[in-house]
Amino acid sequence: MRFISSHLSCLGFVSFFLSTSLALAESSPAAPNLKSVLLKQLKETHNEEAWFAPVKIAVEGLTPEQAAWKDATDNHSIAQLVNHLIFWNKQQLAKFKGENTTPFNGDNKETFTGLDKASWEASVKEIDDVMVAWEKAIESADEAKLAKWYETIARISTHNAYHTGQIIYIRKTKGNWDPAKGVK
Repeated sequence: MRFISSHLSCLGFVSFFLSTSLALAESSPAAPNLKSVLLKQLKETHNEEAWFAPVKIAVEGLTPEQAAWKDATDNHSIAQLVNHLIFWNKQQLAKFKGENTTPFNGDNKETFTGLDKASWEASVKEIDDVMVAWEKAIESADEAKLAKWYETIARISTHNAYHTGQIIYIRKTKGNWDPAKGVK
């Protein structure tokens, strides 16, 4: 009788273990794949806070005058950096979608436009729009296309993060960055 009782207890434990394992397996997120990793990288440089502030937060609350400020060197203004990001994100997105791209003569200096104070709000909207468009394009892309494009998309995220860091540095230097936004 003790033998049967101990086996029933053991079966109860096994049953509990299996049901708990199944519940955990069902609630665990799926293993990352190329799409999820690329999408996460883009979102964290766009509007999801993670280890650093994304571009949407970096430009939030800037006046046109603050965005257009430029020192006396060849450094760029925040507006120029944002417009440079818009140019390259749109350029690569069009290629990703198989669309015609804006003609480009190869002089990267021409992509740093935007000292026009009147166009600042449009630039803030456009950087958000192009980042959303990238996210949607990746969500709808198949694995074969992502396998072909993964290096470019990963570099886009790195490029976005690099210039976002410059934007925050300028804001910190000018005293118009709120450290509560993620970078002290």
